[in-house]
Amino acid sequence: MSIRGKSAVSTKNAPLAIGPYSQAVQIGDMVYASGQVALDPATGQLVEGGVREQTIRVLENLKAVLAEAGSDLQHVVKTTVFLKNMGDFAEMNEVYASYLAPQGVVAPARSTIEVARLPKDAMVEIDVIAQR
Repeated sequence: MSIRGKSAVSTKNAPLAIGPYSQAVQIGDMVYASGQVALDPATGQLVEGGVREQTIRVLENLKAVLAEAGSDLQHVVKTTVFLKNMGDFAEMNEVYASYLAPQGVVAPARSTIEVARLPKDAMVEIDVIAQR
């Protein structure tokens, strides 16, 4: 059964889905992006560095997926951040703010959760919901 108006979003500028999920799903004016970890879309490998570098890559991946859907980070209304270590919160938050809450932009609603493990042993994963 398919939902009328529901379509998959896919771009080569972000890591391709490797399982039974879409990079994002669009329905109406809303875009629901799957969680991204810090995989380099060109190599499929986790980027080197710490949580700062990984958060940058995650947000760049999300930016590419949203662009393919005709949206951008300024239109994000909700995020969920999964951290391997809540001790990395401040460093992640600094990068997150520069992408999702720059001066003059209403910051999205957010949940942040510490988890035991993430795919590829990543330090951070973020998913978003955005308006087109």
